[in-house]
Amino acid sequence: MDHKDARHFRLHILAILFFAVMAVYLGVLFNTQVNNYDYYYASSIRTIARSEPVEAARGNITDRNGKVLVSSRSSYNLTFDASLLDEDEDANEAILRLLELCRERGINWVDALPITRSAPFSYGLDSLNDTDKKRFLTYLKDLDGAAEALGAYLLEHPALLETTDEDGDIENPADDILADADLTDSQKASRLLDELTASQLTADLLEGAGLSPTRLIALMREDLDVPASFSVAEARLVLGIQYEIRSRNLVSTDAYVLAEDIDTELISLLNDGDYAGAKITPSSVREYETTYAAHILGYLGDITAEDDYQNTLKPLGYAMNDKIGRSGVEAAFEEYLRGTDGVRVVSSNEEGKITGEYYSVEPVPGNTVELTIDLDLQQATEDALAAAITRMNENDPVESRGGAAVVLDVDTREVLAMASYPTYDLSTFRQSSIYAALNADPNRPFTNRATQGRYTPGSTIKPLTAVAALEEGVISPTERIRTPSFWAYPNDPTGSGTRCAGGDHGRLNVTEAITKSCNYFFAEMGYRLGMDTFLEYLHAFGLGEHTSIEIGDAAGTLPDNPEGRDYAPWAAFGQANQAYTPLQIANYIATLVSGGEFCQPHLLKAVKTYDNTEVVTVGETEPERQIDISDSTLEAVKKGMLGYTQPGGSVYNAFRSCVVTAGAKTGTSQLGGDQTENGVFVCFAPYDDPEIAVAIVIEHATWGSNVAPTGVEILNAYFAADEGGNAVTGENQLLP
Repeated sequence: MDHKDARHFRLHILAILFFAVMAVYLGVLFNTQVNNYDYYYASSIRTIARSEPVEAARGNITDRNGKVLVSSRSSYNLTFDASLLDEDEDANEAILRLLELCRERGINWVDALPITRSAPFSYGLDSLNDTDKKRFLTYLKDLDGAAEALGAYLLEHPALLETTDEDGDIENPADDILADADLTDSQKASRLLDELTASQLTADLLEGAGLSPTRLIALMREDLDVPASFSVAEARLVLGIQYEIRSRNLVSTDAYVLAEDIDTELISLLNDGDYAGAKITPSSVREYETTYAAHILGYLGDITAEDDYQNTLKPLGYAMNDKIGRSGVEAAFEEYLRGTDGVRVVSSNEEGKITGEYYSVEPVPGNTVELTIDLDLQQATEDALAAAITRMNENDPVESRGGAAVVLDVDTREVLAMASYPTYDLSTFRQSSIYAALNADPNRPFTNRATQGRYTPGSTIKPLTAVAALEEGVISPTERIRTPSFWAYPNDPTGSGTRCAGGDHGRLNVTEAITKSCNYFFAEMGYRLGMDTFLEYLHAFGLGEHTSIEIGDAAGTLPDNPEGRDYAPWAAFGQANQAYTPLQIANYIATLVSGGEFCQPHLLKAVKTYDNTEVVTVGETEPERQIDISDSTLEAVKKGMLGYTQPGGSVYNAFRSCVVTAGAKTGTSQLGGDQTENGVFVCFAPYDDPEIAVAIVIEHATWGSNVAPTGVEILNAYFAADEGGNAVTGENQLLP
């Protein structure tokens, strides 16, 4: 073989080898991409690192002395993530396996579908909060079969849509709908269903419409594609989760928090078992270090459709599964308490098990919110209020009683204590049975009476009337007027007037009139002042107007004159059509004894970073305005209130045990009819240099004097602590 032939031979050999290698490569490629595509694709997906958000711990809430009231504890949630399922895996099957595991372990899961989880099925609408009940009604209105049944039933029973307005008048939107001749019966039924509200939705209405729990389960199975192979009991369990996902407007690829704060044993079982779609995510839960101050602290809740998540919360970085403040301090200081979520990168092996993780962005915990309240004083105030109302209920079980008490710092207007009774326990109230009982309680334990309750002030308004009369010059501090038992409106042919419960008090000056609580004297002052001038002083002291309290409050009602009538004489001794919150009343007293410095009451002491290294902001303590109150006016009014607590005063017996000299005033809030009157009480102390102002209201207490012992208990709690070296403090320094 010559050289040329040998060269050609080598080239042929190389070509054969090249094509052989290419054939092997193409065979492997074909086997990978075609024959075993599904296997390798799944493996590649599972081994790709994914990023996921990491919830930041919510900030702590403390009292003014740094005592932790609410904190966050690290925990783990069980989430269901449909995006983790293979194409051949059924979401309903996966959900059922997870629920059965939770049930075996005694772990509760999130499910607000108001149908019992086991047969015999029944409705549990009373266990739903307002938000969840609205969600359920919205779902029913969109559910084929259920919407038709409800509309048809309302067409036959339009009276179910009746409502009562504030004046007690009955209204019914069905009247106009039924009277519209242009509408067909089906259109009328649809319109009537649109008018149905969550408060009108009851189990009886659903049953009457032919929507028994079993029937509704059947309709929901069809709507949510739960297989026929599932038993009714199994279907109910799965439907609860599918309903949650649907009603919360989550897309199918979003992770849904199935169970919160799961234990380590469940985590191990999930990691070792075949639970498709299950994912363990780090989280945190609120820990309540006290059973007090529930109305102040508030609580967290789920994000709902009413929050306008897409336009409002999502741009701020919230996830749909996040909790947000729903009431109290939790809601008021959401922007400070909420931390900044982090991001972690997680890698998994081909079996879906996590093989590694790291934080690409560390989560930043929320700030610490330091409140103005003193926990010890808060406890003493709540206990004193509860004990007083309990005693009254035992002696007179006919009336339904509640009450409120507020303690303010006179100089700063910081809220040192704020109590409302009845109350509830933040750590347990979400339990369905407890919530149902609380929600059905006619005494409204969820209502913060200190900020939302509106009460006629009774005679506690008389010191304000005295200030107005003295400052306007309609009477002098030393002038005495004759005070017979009946004050008659001058030149009124109808003989209108008011009778003084104390009878004929003789000749009184303004100080004595306060101590004697003489209605005749103050009716005369109201007549001399006139309603317009009296209203100016009510405005100046912040009555009948919203305060700036961070957790929100009711405005109350100022008195006015019906056409052709003058109610100023009655308004001047605390009656007529006026009503104020206990917080407003306490602030009026604090403003008076401070010499007219009007400040807004507030709960925020300071906001500090989570590590207590920096003060973010502090509460506002500067006066908004100065009310002109002369020294002589202030002395005359304060002496009148002092006389109330001294020998001969109506509450002297209660104040004999008081550890500090104080001024006070009682009030009886007339309710009319056969109702027992409300008792109102205000006080301040020490007399010479006031530090705190207190306002208390107890519903149906008969007399304001019956409330005075509760006021003494609160004063003693504050000033006894002062003597013992544990006084309420007001420090703004950083914690060590």
